[in-house]
Amino acid sequence: MVENILLIKILIITAVFWATFAFALPGDQHYNDNKKPNHLINEKSPYLLQHAFNPVNWYPWGDEAILIAKQEDKPILLSIGYSTCHWCHVMEKESFTNIKTAEIMNKNFICIKVDREERPDIDKIYITAVSALTGSAGWPLNVFLTPDLKPFFGGSYFPPESRPGMISWIDLLQKIAAAWNDPEQRKKITSSAESLAGTISQYLSSQPAAKEALDSKLSDRAVDAFKSSFDEFSGGFSDAPKFPSPGNQNFLLSYSATHLNSDKNRAKEAKNMALTTLYAIANGGIYDHLGGGFHRYSTDENWHVPHFEKMLYDNAQLIINYLQAYQHNGDSFFKSVARETIEYVLRDMTHPKGGFYSAEDADSFPADFDQAAESKKSKEKAEGAFYTWTFKEVQRLLPGTLVEVLAYRYGLSPEGNVKYDPFNEFKGDNILWKAHTLDDTAQKFNQPLKDILQRLKEGEKILFNVRKKRPRPHLDDKVITSWNGLMISAMARGYQILGTESYLLSAKRAAKFIQSHLYNPEKKQLYRSWRDDRTKVLGVASDYAFLIQGLIDLYESDFDLKWLDWAMELADVQLNRFYDARHGGFFMTEANHDKHLIVRVKEEYDNVIPAAGSVSTLNFIRLSGYADRSDLKTAAEKTLKSFVPKMRQNPTAFTQMLVTMNSAQAKPVQIIIAGQANDGGTRDMLKKIRTMSVIGSIPSMTIFLVNNEKDRTRLKKRFSFIESITQKQGKTAAYVCQDFSCSQPVTDANMLQNLLK
Repeated sequence: MVENILLIKILIITAVFWATFAFALPGDQHYNDNKKPNHLINEKSPYLLQHAFNPVNWYPWGDEAILIAKQEDKPILLSIGYSTCHWCHVMEKESFTNIKTAEIMNKNFICIKVDREERPDIDKIYITAVSALTGSAGWPLNVFLTPDLKPFFGGSYFPPESRPGMISWIDLLQKIAAAWNDPEQRKKITSSAESLAGTISQYLSSQPAAKEALDSKLSDRAVDAFKSSFDEFSGGFSDAPKFPSPGNQNFLLSYSATHLNSDKNRAKEAKNMALTTLYAIANGGIYDHLGGGFHRYSTDENWHVPHFEKMLYDNAQLIINYLQAYQHNGDSFFKSVARETIEYVLRDMTHPKGGFYSAEDADSFPADFDQAAESKKSKEKAEGAFYTWTFKEVQRLLPGTLVEVLAYRYGLSPEGNVKYDPFNEFKGDNILWKAHTLDDTAQKFNQPLKDILQRLKEGEKILFNVRKKRPRPHLDDKVITSWNGLMISAMARGYQILGTESYLLSAKRAAKFIQSHLYNPEKKQLYRSWRDDRTKVLGVASDYAFLIQGLIDLYESDFDLKWLDWAMELADVQLNRFYDARHGGFFMTEANHDKHLIVRVKEEYDNVIPAAGSVSTLNFIRLSGYADRSDLKTAAEKTLKSFVPKMRQNPTAFTQMLVTMNSAQAKPVQIIIAGQANDGGTRDMLKKIRTMSVIGSIPSMTIFLVNNEKDRTRLKKRFSFIESITQKQGKTAAYVCQDFSCSQPVTDANMLQNLLK
């Protein structure tokens, strides 16, 4: 209720001023042919470099631009986006390369460009402001600020010419400039900006003290809420557009495993919703059936027509979703999807030195791209051009009846198969999606299933090899610490479940890359991103949270204590520099992160990427099991309690925090294995443990491997009772411990499984 009142207050403040504005049409358009760079030319961010030759006099965020705005008493135009953002490209082409538009911007504003992936802290503040001002927000995010950085108006995409209900960019610029230069209007602007900044500060940084007890019924309420919005036919929990939202499936599968005995019906419903959604996503056009990996979201309710951008963070979390699903029901379909997506990341999204790239764009040049062609269409990038096919192309490429087999399986047609196409982008094109099952396809052509599979693989390989020769979408090749942490987790868990050594190697190489290029061991400081060199931007809470999570998963894969030691070191940094000791929870930045930020933000809700606070809290719980750290456990409990009131209001907005709460309420279990890492008995035991760990049936588990005397010496510093952990009669032995009391050792994997039930 308090939050709603704050947002209503913001809208009223803003409406008083902007109600005086009227619309007009812009003049002629003239586009930039001058390749003189602006102030972005020395930046590392691909997004900023995309704008480095705009005629707009863009500055990066920093002292210089902000000082000039104050000296010249000009409002700031803050434009935020990212390099694979489709509508960012559109607005740049229509407005930021336009000479007349640039002249107006340069004359009246100090123009600052920000890459939201590089500076999520800045993005969080100002997208919250614009959401409050307009009721919605997205990217590109264009915000007008006073010289002291307080927002007073903003929006997302603005067209070059006015449309019904939509002001043109030039008109908006001119009206804001006129208002700023009018003394009476200026007073209204500064007054509303002050009020808005105060309200936003209260909204983003306030949090009640940790007073309420944890409530296990919140998870039940979340499952019921998901059930009420569940699409039983196509999976997912909304109308179009549909996002994969891996946090939803993670919560539902975790709930299913931990509540199967206590609430069997609700647990089955949770599992069904998760698996139905994962089947539908992987069968739809949102999944790349030739090259692996997932696109950003579906523009239709059936997952058929995607926005073709590929993001590292989506694919990392979805890999884990499909590994979880495979562990839950054993269907090799889920294993194949996880493996294909991992292989996509290794092939197309991995830096030679080990880090993972950020994203691939949705837009690319058509297959017949010709820069010298007279046809404008052949020179321009188009949504999905790398991934779509005309029927004639497929006929030309595939021999004989193979065309019919692939067309039936993937719903290809001469007219194209895109029914939902509001911008007329895919006329005559086909997007691969599994229109028919393998069994239906085999029956249709009266062939054995293995023969149909072989023929499909043959056709898919031909199309994949042809596609490789097409112009590729733009690759955002910066390495972001937090997203790499997510993918380290995915690779480590892929190794744990699928046993493929290259996945473990990839996780280790990425961790070493971050340690070498994005970490200052003297200051114990992470940096946010790297591209040819690390940026000057310090890491935010999510960088620490996801990297710590990845390092714990990596330790539980190869049991090298250096990963656990580094995770513990980073957790101490979080506890000292990010944790709110008064109220619980985690600030997004360190206190001295950036003197220009108008508020020190707390990120609370679990969105497409889980909130840093939710992941950090679970990390602290996991690490307290590895080192008997009561300070970490206390911080985790205080954070959880501080979130209870908000979780009661909207439990589905806190899916990761609910998983964390479930872990916090469970009795910690420590499993100690004494044996050689490569011994068959050790491997069998680890396989059993990992199965139970991944599906979440033991929500608070730590695993130690005493591989040699060196391990024993280091581990007993954490827990003295490890001194007595030994093999039994020369065989690998497992001990299950609770409250520092351990069971008798078992030497058989099935006996261990029974002991854990």
